[in-house]
Amino acid sequence: MTEPNLSSFLWSVADLLRGDFKQSEYGKVILPFTVLRRLDCVLAGTKAAVLAELAVRKKAKLDPEPFLLRKAGQLFCNTSPLDLKKLLGDQDHVAENLRSYVQGFSPSVRDIFEHFDFDTQIDRLHKAKLLYLVTERFANADLHPDRVSNAQMGLVFEELIRKFAELSNETAGEHFTPREVIRLMVNLLFVEDDDVLRKPGVVRSLYDPTAGTGGMLSVAGEHLAELNPGARLVMFGQELNPESYAICKADMLIKGQDVANIKFGNTLSADGLPRERFDYMLSNPPFGVEWKKIEREVRKEHEEKGHDGRFGPGLPRVSDGSLLFLLHLLSKMRRVEDGGCRFGIVLNGSPLFTGGAGSGESEIRRHLLENDLVEAIVGLPTDMFYNTGIATYVWIVGNRKPAARKGKVQLIDASAFWQKMKKSLGSKRKELGEAHIDDITRLFGAFEEVTRDGVPISRIFPNAAFGYRTITVERPLRDAQGKVVLGEKGKQKGKPVADASLRDTENVPLTEDVQAYFRREVLPHAPDAWIDDDKTKVGYEIPFNRHFYVWQPPRPLAAIDAELKGVTERIVQMIQGLSQ
Repeated sequence: MTEPNLSSFLWSVADLLRGDFKQSEYGKVILPFTVLRRLDCVLAGTKAAVLAELAVRKKAKLDPEPFLLRKAGQLFCNTSPLDLKKLLGDQDHVAENLRSYVQGFSPSVRDIFEHFDFDTQIDRLHKAKLLYLVTERFANADLHPDRVSNAQMGLVFEELIRKFAELSNETAGEHFTPREVIRLMVNLLFVEDDDVLRKPGVVRSLYDPTAGTGGMLSVAGEHLAELNPGARLVMFGQELNPESYAICKADMLIKGQDVANIKFGNTLSADGLPRERFDYMLSNPPFGVEWKKIEREVRKEHEEKGHDGRFGPGLPRVSDGSLLFLLHLLSKMRRVEDGGCRFGIVLNGSPLFTGGAGSGESEIRRHLLENDLVEAIVGLPTDMFYNTGIATYVWIVGNRKPAARKGKVQLIDASAFWQKMKKSLGSKRKELGEAHIDDITRLFGAFEEVTRDGVPISRIFPNAAFGYRTITVERPLRDAQGKVVLGEKGKQKGKPVADASLRDTENVPLTEDVQAYFRREVLPHAPDAWIDDDKTKVGYEIPFNRHFYVWQPPRPLAAIDAELKGVTERIVQMIQGLSQ
């Protein structure tokens, strides 16, 4: 059965569900049953041998698990004498037998069905008198690996995931990243390593701390397979949403990955892979989501562990936790001496500039830039994601920059690289075409400044260009006669007392001498002013849009007057028409 026919066949189960289930609920039934039937077929050839081995090991009072896995030739097995076709032979007890069959799987597989909340779906189908019909439909689908390879099955499963995401637009954006955005990120991640990744037998690790349904992991795997069929990408991830976690884990299982590498839970408060470090990482964390629920755990790690923990550089404001995910990724980078790491993360505009000098956000940017970790930031078009139309940015971060990139950051404005979708999905109205992805990838790979039709597209800056010092400018307090008030005690004795009402601050670029700036910009207007050096702070911001702004001269006044005159005349004519 070909992939389109297979997915159409599986999708046809929706016809059985229509009326008893909402469209947005179809996936809750079809996805776990697809996984169950695939595993059913994968284990069919070794079923008898596994059951025979189970009897032998039980008689010898030995833990049977490792022996059974060896017999099954998989990372999982099933100890139930049942399979889907045998279930159909006892029509009156399908629900009980189906539960018993699922319980026969290895713990890692049972975990998938538990997070799918499969028991609830069995109950709903049973009450609707649909359980036998649905089970029969799947039992007749031939998903044996001899007929459908892991790669083909993965594509089928991903197509189903996408279909269900489209039917549930209000939640799709939380757990589903547009495929073309993932392709772009994977390209940017791998483009500088293509030669290395083509070597025979190469093995690399990839991690997504906000794995969703596993789209980023899957696309990265496909990309590497195209580059080098002999390469192996070992995938790791963590996901908070139970159903998305189940889908991701099932997708990895179907593709032959070790599902023990996929963890459930909140990545920020309970890191499921605390000792692991990775070659590559990808993430699309939720935009602008507060982290108040986990504030106690995060602050405790920040205060007690400092830079030995994940959040040493600083903490962003509680209203937006996206930079916490970036810090988490930094902590997961493979050390340079072990080969280093590069990662891509999608963020909204806030992490670029929110927070003044000394704030948590600024300190995080400072850590990134002063340690020369940011390779590039790519501005995407608006209306690219399912649940928001805001501007978004892909950050490429790495600790093994090529020599040409050292000490520099590339900004790419790809906001004009899009095509209109045939059909909008939630807030998503635009998409990247293949030509757009290739163009952005070339711009990144070339690492050059590029201007097209007078408009800058790619710009390169030294890290220090984004830094500044916030200086506090003081002026003296004066008495009623206008005389400067002098301090009477301590260090301030004999020195002018600062007038808090006249206090001001100035941001001086790191690339400029503070005293020269002060003499030029402040003293001509306030000759009695001075800088309080104790209050000087270093800050960093990346004013992305400012670097791509192109000044457009205003239209001639005569043209504006002519247009206004024409509008006024039309309004007068309309009023006259109404009065007749």
